[in-house]
Amino acid sequence: MILTKRALPVVALASLSLALASCLSSTDSTGVTLATVETTTFASSLGVDLSASTRTTNGAYVRDIIIGPGAVVTAGQTVGVKYSGYLSNGTLFDSNTGASTLLPFTVGARQVIAGFDEGVPGTRVGGTRQIIIPPALGYGLNDRGPIPGNSVLVFTVQVVSAQ
Repeated sequence: MILTKRALPVVALASLSLALASCLSSTDSTGVTLATVETTTFASSLGVDLSASTRTTNGAYVRDIIIGPGAVVTAGQTVGVKYSGYLSNGTLFDSNTGASTLLPFTVGARQVIAGFDEGVPGTRVGGTRQIIIPPALGYGLNDRGPIPGNSVLVFTVQVVSAQ
């Protein structure tokens, strides 16, 4: 599963930490320019609308597509989600929407990429949210399977359950 950090090698975790530390700047600690959400061109099929989205503290953008009828998700809760992840050019790189199992994780426990921990809180159970994640909150400068290094990621996330 692409979202989990458990499978990341130690070098990738170190790079991710460096990227997180520099997420408010436009370069990493080696001087490499990081992609930004604001300067990325998105495929029209993704329906990205930054003007209708809210920027989080560390640079992700969130927009509720469907406001769910359930409780608001908060840090520390275990959620079950359906998601689809896309590159900014519209290429689907991961999804569990056709699977019978949800992706479970504890919000804020660093079990998934930082952009998920930052983008899911505030979603209502039963709701669907678009989360746009800069490289510093995703996989940084490192390639990760089908995801090229320095990629801005776009997720559609449906929160199905929260406890």
